Amino acid sequence: MQIDWSKYSSASTFDELVGPECRARAGGDALMRHVSELGGEELRQRQQAAEVAIRAMGITFTVYHEQGGSIDRAWPLDILPRTIARREWERIDLGLRQRVRALNLFIDDVYHEQRIVRDGIFPGELIATSKNFRPMCRGIAPPHRVWAHICGSDLVRGSDGTVYVLEDNLRVPSGVSYMLENRAVIKRVFPELFQRAAILPVDDYASRLYDMLASMSPRQGERPEVVVLTPGIYNSAYFEHAYLAGQMGCELVEGRDLVVQDDDCVYMQTIRGWTRVDVIYRRIDDEFLDPEVFRKDSTLGVAGLMRAWSKGNVALANAPGAGVADDKLVYTYVPEMIRYYLGEDAILPNVPSWRCREPGELEHVLAHLGELVVKPVDGSGGYGMLMGPSATPQEREQFARSLRAAPRDFIAQPVVALSTVPTLVADGIEPRHVDLRPFILSGPSPYVTTGGLTRVALRRGSLVVNSSQGGGSKDTWIVDTEA
Repeated sequence: MQIDWSKYSSASTFDELVGPECRARAGGDALMRHVSELGGEELRQRQQAAEVAIRAMGITFTVYHEQGGSIDRAWPLDILPRTIARREWERIDLGLRQRVRALNLFIDDVYHEQRIVRDGIFPGELIATSKNFRPMCRGIAPPHRVWAHICGSDLVRGSDGTVYVLEDNLRVPSGVSYMLENRAVIKRVFPELFQRAAILPVDDYASRLYDMLASMSPRQGERPEVVVLTPGIYNSAYFEHAYLAGQMGCELVEGRDLVVQDDDCVYMQTIRGWTRVDVIYRRIDDEFLDPEVFRKDSTLGVAGLMRAWSKGNVALANAPGAGVADDKLVYTYVPEMIRYYLGEDAILPNVPSWRCREPGELEHVLAHLGELVVKPVDGSGGYGMLMGPSATPQEREQFARSLRAAPRDFIAQPVVALSTVPTLVADGIEPRHVDLRPFILSGPSPYVTTGGLTRVALRRGSLVVNSSQGGGSKDTWIVDTEA
C-alpha cells in the first residue's frame, strides 16, 4: 500500500513534517520521500521489528494503578520520527540555555540575598508557601553556584508555529534514557536514512553527563567516585537509573549502600571495603533524601547526607532545594527572571498563563473554566488537572470549589493545539499530537541535547502524551539541511 500524502489531513493544527500543499517542511524531505517509497506494509513490518527489538533490549517503564499495584510495560515507540531543521533548533538551543541560566540564578538568589524579592520582581510569599522551598539550604553554595544541574523543559508548538515552554522540570527530570534508546532502535529501522541524511547525533549525552558530574567533585585532581542513587527496582524510572549508571560506568546504589561516617563524608560499601563517594546523581525526591532532616520514616535515603553536602564533602545533583523553581506558579515569572538577572528578553516564550492567586485572574478563570486547562502548581505527569473543554459540569464545579479554597495552588492556561507528527495506525498514517522534552546540563560548559524526547498522544484527538496515560514516543531528528 503506497502512502498518499494528499489524504493526510492536519489542517486544524501545525504539522511538524507535512506543510502546505502536502510538501515536506524544512528537514523532512528525505524522510517524507523514504516513507512514500516504503509504503504501508513495509512500514508496519519495520514497526513490528522495532517492537521486537524493544522487548529484546528490555526497554520498559512502570505504570502504577490506583489499587496500589504496578506493571512493567514495553516502552511505546512509533517509528516515524519527528524532524526539526538545524537552523530552527539553534534558536531553541539558545533559548533553553538562557532559561536554565536564569533559573539557576533565581534558585541561588532564593537561598541567599533574595534580591529579586527585595526589588519587587517576585513575591516573597510564593517562596514562603512553596512546598519545595527548603529553609535548611539557606546560605549553602553548591559547586559553580549551580542548583539544577539536569533540567528537562517541556516544549510545545502552537497552531501558528510558535514554540512555547510549557514547564520546567528541575527536581529529578526523567526520560533521557528513552531518548537515547529510541535513537538506537530507529537506527536499526531506517539505516539507509542515517547514511543519506545529515541527522545530528545524540549519543554523547552519557559522557557529557559524567563530565558535568565529575566537575562537581570536592576532591579535584583525583578521579572522582560518582554514583547514581536510586529508590530501587520498584521505581517507575528504575530502567533509566540502571541505564545511565551503566553508560557512565558508575555504581548504581540504594540508600542502604551508603553511610555518612564521623568525618561527615559519604562512603559506599564495596567488596574492597568502604570507598569515599564524591558525587551523587540522586534520583530520589528531597523529602526521602535524609531521615535526619526530612521524613524520619524514609528508608530510601542516607542519614547525615544533608550534613555532608552542606559542608562541601559531597556534591549532589540536582541540589536539594532546586525544586523551589519547579513550580508552575514560579514558571509564570521566568520571563521576568530572565530580564532581571540577564538583562535580556526571553528567546522562548511561556504559554500564556493566569495566576489564580491574583483575585482578578481567578475570576477570569472561574468564568471561563470550560475553555481552559487548570493545573496544580506542584503536579506532574498530567495528574490532578482539569481539561475544561472535555470536563463535565460536575467536574468543573468541583474544581471551582478547589480554586476558591486554595487559589495559590493553581494556574490556568489556554488549550494549546499541540503540533502533530505523522504516526502509524492500523490503516495507514494519521497525525497525532506531540510535545518535546530536551535535556539541559548545567556545569562549567552548558550542554543541550540535540533534540530530545518527543512524546506522542497515540489516541486520535488526544492531547495527553504521558506514557503513564496511554502516550508513546518518537525519535527526534535535528536535520542539517545545509550539510
